[in-house]
Amino acid sequence: MLPESSAANKATAYEAATAFLGEWGPFQRRVFFLLSLSVVPIGLTAFSIVFLADTPDHRCALPAHLNLSAAWRNSSIPLEEDANRDGALVPSKCSRYKVENLLNYSERGLLPGADVNLSNVPKEGCLDGWEFDHSVYTSTIVSEWNLVCDESWKRPLTSSIFFGGVFTGSLISGQLSDRFGRKIVMFATIALQAVSKFIQVFSPSWIVFCALYFIVGMGQVSNYIVAFVLGMEVLGPRTRTLFSTAAVSLFFGVGYMLLPLIAFFITDWRMLLLALMLPSCLCMPLWWFIPESPRWLLSQGRTEEAEAILRNAAEMNNIEPPTVIFSSLQNRVKAKKRRPCNICDLLRSPNIRWISITLWVIWNTITIAYFALSLNTANLNGNPYFNCFLSALMEMPAYVLSWVMFRWCSRRLSVFSSLSSGGLFLLIIHLVPAHLAALSITFEMLGKFAVSTAFAVAYAYTAELYPTVLRNTAIGACSTASRIGSIIAPYFIYLRTYSVSLPYILMGSLTAVAGLLSLLLPESFGMPLPDTISHMQQFPGCCQKTPNSKYEEKAGEQRSQVKRSRPQINQQL
Repeated sequence: MLPESSAANKATAYEAATAFLGEWGPFQRRVFFLLSLSVVPIGLTAFSIVFLADTPDHRCALPAHLNLSAAWRNSSIPLEEDANRDGALVPSKCSRYKVENLLNYSERGLLPGADVNLSNVPKEGCLDGWEFDHSVYTSTIVSEWNLVCDESWKRPLTSSIFFGGVFTGSLISGQLSDRFGRKIVMFATIALQAVSKFIQVFSPSWIVFCALYFIVGMGQVSNYIVAFVLGMEVLGPRTRTLFSTAAVSLFFGVGYMLLPLIAFFITDWRMLLLALMLPSCLCMPLWWFIPESPRWLLSQGRTEEAEAILRNAAEMNNIEPPTVIFSSLQNRVKAKKRRPCNICDLLRSPNIRWISITLWVIWNTITIAYFALSLNTANLNGNPYFNCFLSALMEMPAYVLSWVMFRWCSRRLSVFSSLSSGGLFLLIIHLVPAHLAALSITFEMLGKFAVSTAFAVAYAYTAELYPTVLRNTAIGACSTASRIGSIIAPYFIYLRTYSVSLPYILMGSLTAVAGLLSLLLPESFGMPLPDTISHMQQFPGCCQKTPNSKYEEKAGEQRSQVKRSRPQINQQL
């Protein structure tokens, strides 16, 4: 039995008041599955750049009217060593022999290699553009706007711009949602994604495409964060555990696995983008089936609206609601005295400041490892569609494990074990002999599995630590911190040029240290979601307020109210 001395160990007044709804009625099932379905389009588009901006095989084009013999046309491209193919000689992608020299040799009847030493023939760039291989893709943004050779820097910058949008969305979505409501921000960002992707289809240039891609990234992460928080606040304790750790991640994974299947059949980037836009449009009618968060409405003093939603839920569940669910007068008084919360509140007091900083470090470290390992596996040879599907499939058991751990294990233990084991697997890689490549890949996949598990658990754990008035802002801030990690993750892979083991040593060390840091966080297993900052758990080492302060007096009043409400909830459960 949980100790009664701590308010966080008891059901909050909100959960006591809404316990009559039960845990898994028709209302909860509808919210659970519809919010999960709204995440599928995000999984579809999150890694779409893999196919939209893939680089097909290419070579310098020759003018069609050029009067060259077949021998010289076939030898017009110099051979270069390809480091990705163990130094094998392949046709150059960015240079050709000077056309005027080739014409001279062809008119004189000289043969390449026999009469002319090709190593002495001058070279020039692809002055007439490129010829792209269309066996895999009909077109990509790379082949349409020639993002190769001297323009190849634009391809990774496209992804960076997208992550810039994700960074911005993470920063502002939480504050918008805490200020204007979960539902309206969620569907506004769904509409923003659909409109932006539709306009992207008609992009006349790379610059326009990137500008719209920034907006897509901003809307995508905002949609994900707000849907996640909305489910956490509407669903009951047991159901929210399944939703936050398994359902959201698994439905995201389903979208991720559908991406290569759709891309396999639609090989033109504009038509692919149009196909990926349609699921977002299909989510818009869900507005009439997904409710606003009663927790958020109550935190804003909008008691009547919160009660109306709960009464509709009770009717759907065939349950008779109590005559009075909340005390309207009490909440109105609190609403008048409450000032709007913002991101600055995450650093205002020592307790919440240290919780926030610790979580930012953990999220950033997880993201570095996750994206660095994902980028590393993307470099595998083979079919790009199969590689993408395999990468998505590999994360599914990790999400199932995260739900199992979150359902029955301590939160701190779940984060610590997944991060420390992931760090250990990565550190072992540099000890594996070079000739045992299969064993190295096995440990790398185990590290990715552990990091993916930690990512899913950290999302849900963060939502449990923060109160309703700051929850969306807090998750948005953590997501913002993690985007810094996604931006610098590619540089960890580039360290392979100096030492193959160096990226694994750095990632493994950082991940293991983050696992140790997680032990400093408060425990939230088996505890209700906090509604106010005074309900938050204490970070170890933070100074405690004196009982005479007004802050503690209010917390004491809340504890006494919760204690009186506990017999009712125990009887109903």
